[in-house]
Amino acid sequence: MAELLLGVGSRVRHPQFGKGAVVQIRSDAYEICFIENGVRQILRDYEGLEVIELVETPSDLATYEKIEKSLVRVLRRFSDVQETVSMGGKWTGGKMILIPGDLSLKEKEVPIDAFFHKIVMLRDRLRVLEARVNASNLTDEEKVELQQYVTRCYGSLTTFNVLFKNKEDQFVGEKGA
Repeated sequence: MAELLLGVGSRVRHPQFGKGAVVQIRSDAYEICFIENGVRQILRDYEGLEVIELVETPSDLATYEKIEKSLVRVLRRFSDVQETVSMGGKWTGGKMILIPGDLSLKEKEVPIDAFFHKIVMLRDRLRVLEARVNASNLTDEEKVELQQYVTRCYGSLTTFNVLFKNKEDQFVGEKGA
């Protein structure tokens, strides 16, 4: 695997993460978007990666247009499949019990997996909002202001990070702000 250089758009299979596509090439690793496990960095010399379809890297620098076309092609291939985010095993089958302060009212039980699904949907919608802000015709100042609001939303949701199996799927807010 070390002498083979995968290009953006190459399809691969990882023994642990399953099928995916190369979305970025780094000096020492590939960023691969796996269907069921999201984006992961895999070292370029990792021997366990099986190449399903090789997209060669051109000898010159890739242009934005070439990268965009490759990415669109990859996304179209996997468009019917959404990223699966895993909940921590200790929460499987669990439930949340909401007890009102007014004891004359009935408590509410919510399965944790249903709540977790809602949290993941909210996270995904915040990501789409962030991408739309970045792609908008707003001024740079307006974009930064809206991005800060999104980041604060992520920060408000860090309480729920305990539910995620993988740390890289968790919410990250402002660090040290």
